[in-house]
Amino acid sequence: MFPVRRSYTIRLADGSLTLGDRCLVMGILNVTPDSFAEPSPTLDPGIAIARALRMQEDGADIIDVGGESTRPGTDPVGTREELARVLPVVRGLAKRLRVPLSVDTYRADVARAVIGEGVTMINDISGLQHEPALADVVAASGVALVLMHMRGRSKTMYAEAVYHDVVAEVTAELEASLAVAAAHGVDAGRVIVDPGLGFAKRPDDSYGVLAGLPPLAARLNRPILVGPSRKSFMRDALGGRPAPERDWGTAAAVTAAVLAGAHIVRVHAVGEMVQVVRVAEEIRRHGESAEGEAQRAEG
Repeated sequence: MFPVRRSYTIRLADGSLTLGDRCLVMGILNVTPDSFAEPSPTLDPGIAIARALRMQEDGADIIDVGGESTRPGTDPVGTREELARVLPVVRGLAKRLRVPLSVDTYRADVARAVIGEGVTMINDISGLQHEPALADVVAASGVALVLMHMRGRSKTMYAEAVYHDVVAEVTAELEASLAVAAAHGVDAGRVIVDPGLGFAKRPDDSYGVLAGLPPLAARLNRPILVGPSRKSFMRDALGGRPAPERDWGTAAAVTAAVLAGAHIVRVHAVGEMVQVVRVAEEIRRHGESAEGEAQRAEG
């Protein structure tokens, strides 16, 4: 009834992460003044640390800290500013979290600095396009790596959102990112892929990728992370609601991702989406049970 979700063990610098038994929830912790999705963005490390600890208590399996907004049309902030935003938060969380700590960055220097403070996963929105040297840092440190699909930069990505077969092209371009990682010595057992909903994709493209997760996952044979949270591809379907009011739409996209076999969903409203994931997982489990009973009856 539902596609098979393969199991993986992702090696971290200080242990491992089991993926496949259930969909994990990654909590988004933005440390920027201009996040598209936050009703009250903050640069205050103390507030950010408290939010992360609350996400953990609400059921987050991973915390992902980001110091640069990558919404469409934004300009980069620079390495020094990004580090000034994320390092105090990482230092405050590294020894207090019970779950893996990730940093959302495409910069090799930022990755090197935060890994030195205890970060065990790097989430690269560019899929190693912006700074391939990031792969060298990952390979040397043994942390996990998320490779997301996008084209171009935040300022120009929509101009490159032209597809003939969005699922096939996103899959092929993620394969290219995986090849870059491998060429730099990154062990495939440390890599997760993200099809990049909303990044260099029009709404129809994002919906198409979400609906096409099963063949994408089967071809790539890597764990799949899906990040639909509050993104603009849902705006028209939700009557033009602004980003902070898109959690109901996010819940629908998260459910679709879980049923399609996603291993991780990346969300803002952790407590609410943990509930969504748990119910979606029960639907998957009952679907698998029903399919097994039907196969036994046919046999």
